[in-house]
Amino acid sequence: MNAHPRATAIFIIATCVCGAIGFRTHAQTPSAPQKETVVSNVASGHATGTFEVKLTPQTAEDSSQDATLGRMSLDKQFHGDLQGSSKGQMLTAGTTVKGSAGYVAIERVSGVLHGRSGTFILQHTGTMTRGALQLSITVVPDSGTDQLAGLAGTMNIIIAEGKHSYDFAYTLPPSR
Repeated sequence: MNAHPRATAIFIIATCVCGAIGFRTHAQTPSAPQKETVVSNVASGHATGTFEVKLTPQTAEDSSQDATLGRMSLDKQFHGDLQGSSKGQMLTAGTTVKGSAGYVAIERVSGVLHGRSGTFILQHTGTMTRGALQLSITVVPDSGTDQLAGLAGTMNIIIAEGKHSYDFAYTLPPSR
């Protein structure tokens, strides 16, 4: 990876994530009191595997070339329970305080998840406060297409010994 040192530090943020999300709905009929119903036609899933990522620095849109701000394109190849690729954009911010930075990113994943094909969008929000990492990667609601329509969940990224892997907890309506 030939990324700027701050960008590399920001990317290392991707070592922890929030827990999985679930779905609940409220059903109401005109003649009956309101009841809470747990959606029963949504299956929980868990996918793991590895991925390669290529980060390519992009030129700044303004001419000031502020060294604390950066923009990169993302290209990933997923292997394992999720087979496919993604393309996306990342915005980064570094500070003068060592170990403090942040990034946001959006990527469109195209592939096959446990035998079901389609696309979906992942939204990343990462911060590092003096070395303390926090990362959330969430499926954008209603972004799933084809056999992945209705997909929801969160992804954890693990970086160990220079290798990247993912742990993806998700819910998905049954196949039709």
